Amino acid sequence: MQTSSLRRTLSLFILLFLTWLVWSGFYTSLLLGLGGLSCLFVVLLSRRMDIIDPEGHPNHLFFGLLTYIPWLAWETIKANIDISWRIIQPSLPIAPRVIRIKTSQKTHLGQVIYANSITLTPGTVSVEVEEGEITVHALTNEAADELLEGSMDRRVTRLEGER
Repeated sequence: MQTSSLRRTLSLFILLFLTWLVWSGFYTSLLLGLGGLSCLFVVLLSRRMDIIDPEGHPNHLFFGLLTYIPWLAWETIKANIDISWRIIQPSLPIAPRVIRIKTSQKTHLGQVIYANSITLTPGTVSVEVEEGEITVHALTNEAADELLEGSMDRRVTRLEGER
């Protein structure tokens, strides 16, 4: 077994067990043992199915996500305020348009992270993802211009490249 495969398997077990601990709320020795066994069974089954890969369990993104998620949360808050303000003030312009933006991500996982980040930001929705390009519906010219400027694209590419 390769070191990265073993590391990925171990991190999956730890992640599953911690999730089980948080959601179960029961900490008796019997239930802890049964929970651990069920997590071990899922990990072994996943290994047998050969689905513990860098795309299905991208633990190589962990440290990059520590900076990307707060940045995305802040962008989402700003977009929420902007869209809410446009709803409250009907005089502010809304100019829906569909744009195609080029992507610089090298993997499908990177493109999916980018497309989902666009959709999570209010006022923009990823309509279609193709190799090297995403079709986006933007509610305002400002939102479209911000995507065309490419700061989110560069951040996702930087996140994707971290190993």
